Amino acid sequence: MNAVRLIFDWARHSRLRDPNLLFAERSSFGERLADRVAAVGGSWGFIIGFALFLGAWAAINLALKGGAFDPFPFIFLNLVLSMLAALQAPIIMMSQNRQAAKDRLEARLDYETNLRAEAQIEELHAKIDDLRALVARLER
Repeated sequence: MNAVRLIFDWARHSRLRDPNLLFAERSSFGERLADRVAAVGGSWGFIIGFALFLGAWAAINLALKGGAFDPFPFIFLNLVLSMLAALQAPIIMMSQNRQAAKDRLEARLDYETNLRAEAQIEELHAKIDDLRALVARLER
């Protein structure tokens, strides 16, 4: 995603346009999916639900004893957890990279807004100086 292109698109559309909406409009399905996975994977709901799943897995396999599908030390469970971690980590990193790009865009837009505000303030100062000079000439 090209942040410069996003800035120009944002500036072209409107000064009141929300950069968050612009960024969301330009995101691909994979980027939105990575954001959702990161949001779910980093929540207490996921942690609690996964802890319950792990507890149930262990309890079922311990209760089945000789007929367990994954007897202690739960080697299949370890494989599943490793595969989950191998997939989840890069997806979360993709989401973090996207958030960093979004933060850079917002910082750039804030900088441009500050430049415009500074220019307008300087223009107002010049007008006030002109008015003061005019009042001073009229008072003489």
